[in-house]
Amino acid sequence: MKTQILIAALFFGGLVTAQQKKDSLKVNAIDAVNIKKQVFKKQGDRLVYDVASSSIAKGTNTFNLLKQTPMISSIDGKTLKILGKNDAVIYINNKKTNMDSEALIEMLKSTPSEDIQKIEVITVPGSEFQVESKEGVINIVMKKSKNNGYNGTLKMQNEQAFYNNPNAGASFNFRQGKWSGNSNFRTGSWTDRQRYTLSNGDPTFRNESYGFNDDPNKNFGGGFNVDYEINKKHSLGFSYNMRYNKSFNSVLDITNWQNGVLNNRTVNNEDAQTRNHSFNLNYEMKTDSLGSRLTSNISYLWFNRDKVSFNESFPLTNDTINKYSALHQSVPQIINNYAANIDYLKKTAKGATWLMGISYNHTNTDNDTKQDKLIGTDFVIDPKQTNHFIYKENILGIYLNYERKLTEKISGKIGARYEMTRSTGEILEKTGFERNYNNLLPYLNLNYAINSDHNLSYTFSSRIRRPRFWELNPSRTYFTPTNYTQNNPFVLASKFYNQELNYMYKNAFYANLSFNMVEDASASDMLPLQGTLTAPERDKNGNIVYGPDGNMIMRTTRFLRYIRTNYGKNRELALTLGMNKSWFKDIWTTNYSVNLGYVTYKGGVWEDPTSQLGQYESESLDPYIIDVKNYNMSATINNIIRLSSKKDWFLGVNYFFASQTAMEGGMIGARQSFDLSLKKIAGDWTIVAEVSDLFNQSFYRVKGVQPNGKYNNITNFNYPRLMSIGVTYNFGNQKLKKTREMKSANDAVKSRT
Repeated sequence: MKTQILIAALFFGGLVTAQQKKDSLKVNAIDAVNIKKQVFKKQGDRLVYDVASSSIAKGTNTFNLLKQTPMISSIDGKTLKILGKNDAVIYINNKKTNMDSEALIEMLKSTPSEDIQKIEVITVPGSEFQVESKEGVINIVMKKSKNNGYNGTLKMQNEQAFYNNPNAGASFNFRQGKWSGNSNFRTGSWTDRQRYTLSNGDPTFRNESYGFNDDPNKNFGGGFNVDYEINKKHSLGFSYNMRYNKSFNSVLDITNWQNGVLNNRTVNNEDAQTRNHSFNLNYEMKTDSLGSRLTSNISYLWFNRDKVSFNESFPLTNDTINKYSALHQSVPQIINNYAANIDYLKKTAKGATWLMGISYNHTNTDNDTKQDKLIGTDFVIDPKQTNHFIYKENILGIYLNYERKLTEKISGKIGARYEMTRSTGEILEKTGFERNYNNLLPYLNLNYAINSDHNLSYTFSSRIRRPRFWELNPSRTYFTPTNYTQNNPFVLASKFYNQELNYMYKNAFYANLSFNMVEDASASDMLPLQGTLTAPERDKNGNIVYGPDGNMIMRTTRFLRYIRTNYGKNRELALTLGMNKSWFKDIWTTNYSVNLGYVTYKGGVWEDPTSQLGQYESESLDPYIIDVKNYNMSATINNIIRLSSKKDWFLGVNYFFASQTAMEGGMIGARQSFDLSLKKIAGDWTIVAEVSDLFNQSFYRVKGVQPNGKYNNITNFNYPRLMSIGVTYNFGNQKLKKTREMKSANDAVKSRT
């Protein structure tokens, strides 16, 4: 309660201060318009943060700048959220970025903030954006000029968490006449350390597991863009991006207890490596002087992930049930995607804008999973967990938008996206399926500029969420022989309906009310299914054991299986109150927001579509019932304080808090993070020292209890405190125009890898 009172006092204290200055602002209104440019404002379907007019933008990187942007937050330094809940899709100059999520974050961290003109936050994107579910869009608009020359950035950073993690990057840009280009390279190593506490059971039985995971990673990535201006109307561009990650000698070590008695120990050793290559050819033709243009793209994406593991379970008691067991597993995945799209943007003399386009995606995934288990002294193939899964998907999309200003105060945008999906999945020599469905996805935005101080807008959008490709691959990842995650090739796409009402006052204070509905919902995380497996007892050679009466001796084993599957529907009502304002001649810049939410989840899982039983085996699965209603709140408090009149020293003081939040899998515990940063700018050099989550309070805890008394609790402590120091050097002509950003035709597929 003290935490929530403190948050409210800080937030509304700023609001009261603003109201106390109301009279003086009226007197100096004309001077303010002439001297100071609006930093944060509403424009049509988006909120615009004018970075070039902000005093905090110099000498940092794009990722840190995004964390200071209104409506955007990050608690883990790896992901970005909009309004504290929606996943963010990054666009650059209205073109979706062409790389996987980890490479994207590294790119943002290595891009100087001086290159950014403005940041646009689109909480409910229009039909032209390739997004899913309730994802929002962050559009980064780069600065532009026509100067020839070159520039670049060199960056080195060292992070200290449980282990020390160094990384470095470089970027280079050039422009000469009709040619322009840019390239970047990033490399680094990090080792994730996580500590687990797992418990599950019912009033008559409890299983507890304790352990840790060390996951070392080495990676490098980069790419280049080349753009040639054929003439004033025609441009041709080519881009290439790649990423390689190697994670060898990853160790998961778990000790298991049953009913308070030490039972066994499981050790899993894993080697994995990921390769990602993408190519895009772009052509653009300007068709008139009003800004109309035709754009076309052809893209290819190749993704390959190899993973092999060796899982051993050692008995720690002398009973006859728990025996030494082991298994080998190989889980490769290869994805090939071919895509093309054509967009035509037509602007009329009366100020209206038409956007129409067509896109096509063909994706083929090949997942050849092999698993061997120890029988006696030999490893033999496990036919139930060995499978070759081929998934093919074709998506044809047609979209149309119309946007115009209806009156001096009212503007609107209406559109629709029609998608035809044809997909087939086949587990060779076992089973298969075919799914064909069509979706009409309407969009509407109305904006009412009441006067210079007040703005009101309403937005409606419909989207779907297709399963990620790794979710469909029917393989397991083991914690212990009886505790594992299970992917599901039979999960269906979910349908999302999003509505939002937004109000802004004086381009500094805002309120956002949203309501989201989901049909055929699948859990945001995997659902824990508990049950028992009854199978014949076997000797060390794998032969069935018979009793004195000649009947098979049957053995019953409890299991906990985490699975992603459709369960029913959910509803979410959320209110966000926010403020972005500078005080005392820009010495103190504040970005505060409070999110209040109410969620309901309704449905259940009564069977496991992935179950595979051998001869004489039977399985009993306990139904998993979802009937959740929950109120929650979160708050973000960001402060930037200028420490010197030369604008070369800055102090950052940030705080994040999230209350307990109910999800389909249980109640997530409260989290909070207190961060400090100190920045020094010295000419072309910038030095930043940061401490994130000073008190180690942003780790993951979940408690789930079913009506029948069965429970599942997880604590995943990932050592979130992070200390880092980074040095950035900018060289060359800093007013150089950026290469034309090009849209990739397979943008929608990349997020699903």
